[in-house]
Formats: sequence, C-alpha cells, structure tokens
Amino acid sequence: MSTHIEFTIIVTDIAQREMLIALLSAAGASGFEEEKDRLKAFVPEADYPGELFDKIIKDKALNYSKSLIKEKNWNAEWEADFKPVVVGSFCAIRAAFHTANSTVAHDIVVTPKMSFGTGHHATTFMMVQAMEQIEFQRKSVFDFGTGTGVLAILAEKLGASAITAIDNDDWSITNATENFNSNNCDKILLDKNQGIATYGSFDIILANINRHVILASLPLIKQHLAVHGVVLFSGLLIGDAEVVIAAAKEQQLNLERQWETGGWICLQMANSK
Repeated sequence: MSTHIEFTIIVTDIAQREMLIALLSAAGASGFEEEKDRLKAFVPEADYPGELFDKIIKDKALNYSKSLIKEKNWNAEWEADFKPVVVGSFCAIRAAFHTANSTVAHDIVVTPKMSFGTGHHATTFMMVQAMEQIEFQRKSVFDFGTGTGVLAILAEKLGASAITAIDNDDWSITNATENFNSNNCDKILLDKNQGIATYGSFDIILANINRHVILASLPLIKQHLAVHGVVLFSGLLIGDAEVVIAAAKEQQLNLERQWETGGWICLQMANSK
C-alpha cells in the first residue's frame, strides 16, 4: 500500500497558514487538513521533494514534525471530520453519508479523499460562488487541475454541453472518476495531463491551481479560450493579484470580477479578442 508523509506544522496565524498552503502546494503537497493551531500537509512518499518541504517550513521559523501514514488512515480521518459545504441557496458539497440537501439548486456528492477541492478551502468556495454568475448552458468547459472533480461536476449540473477535466495526480484521477460516477455525470472527459496544449477551444476555463502554473500557462489559456470566453483563476493569494492581472492583460484577458476571502482571491477574466 502506498504511503504519504504527513507534516504537522504549528501555526496559528491565518495569513501565514494560507501562505504555507500555497507554497507547499506548489512544492508538491497533495492534501491539507486545517486545525485550530496547526496545519497538516500531505505529500506522496514517492514524490517527496526532500529538503525543499523542510526549508519552506523552517524559513517561517515554525515548529513541525513529520511521519509516514498509510492511505487508509487519511481517508478515515477525512470521513470522520468532513462537513458539508453550503454556498447560499446555490450549491451544497457533501459526502455520500450526509443527508441530501433539498434547499439548494445543486447538491453535489464527493468522496472525501486527499484530492483538493471539497469546497472547504476559500479558493474552491469562491470558484463555486463565481460559477453561479456565469452562463454554462450549452458551453464547452475546461477544468484545469480538477482535483476531486467538484467544479467539473457543477459545470455539468449547470448545463455545460462538454467538459474536459485534467489533473497530473493519480489520486485526483481516481477520486474524480469516483465522484463523476456518484453524481451520474456523462458529459465529462477526464484525462491525466499537465496542461491545456493538446486540447481544442473552450468557452469557459476553470483554473483553481496556483500562481506559478497560471503565469506559465497564460499564453496557452489565451490560445484555447474562445472569443468572448471566460476564465476563472484561483489558488491565488491577494498579493498575487497585481502580477497575475498584469500578465493576463498582456494576453488580452481583461478582469471582470474579483472575489477575496481569507487572504485568497478568485479572478474572473474575459477574452477580449
């Protein structure tokens, strides 16, 4: 059975915690668990980048410990602690063992595993909020870094005609497949891939990833976004806004809306040409 390395970091400052999540995500962390006074980060043992993880934490002068855990222990922890996420009357994200939510327009079931995207983190929550403002009917959608697949599932529920969802992580591909089946999705093409280069044109692109990947991918995102198409970016800290907005403008992607929660941002941009 595969093992993961669990880092337990003592951190009480919310802004510092969010910065750690961003940095460790970029370094290869595949999951996080937030507690009152600590953050747990998980990375597959086979992909552990060695001293890089330790250096990121030590540079913040934080106390931490690390240990090996088995895959099944992670899943049991998630299932014990996983609480439904409700975004107004628009959407609920819950596990199969929760009661269906009849008060929202879209009730989504996800299996709580290590893949990113259950709605608990501010970036996923804001992406869902932003999606409520966009017309998905009969649109083609690209979900860049699908994680649990929750955004692709919501896109189908909102009437998208075809969705391509990609991720480069085996955990995510397995988890997203399960979640697509649980939600009876039949319009999603799931592919293990690192980028958008090999695909066609899309009306809507969802990119809840991180600053580094977004900046590196902007030219291809522009190339694969239909005229007057919309792209949602998150996985970004407030401090990332200026550089990402400027870089996007160079690609003729113009800012339409911006959301901020807990030090994180979500940007809605449109293809001007």
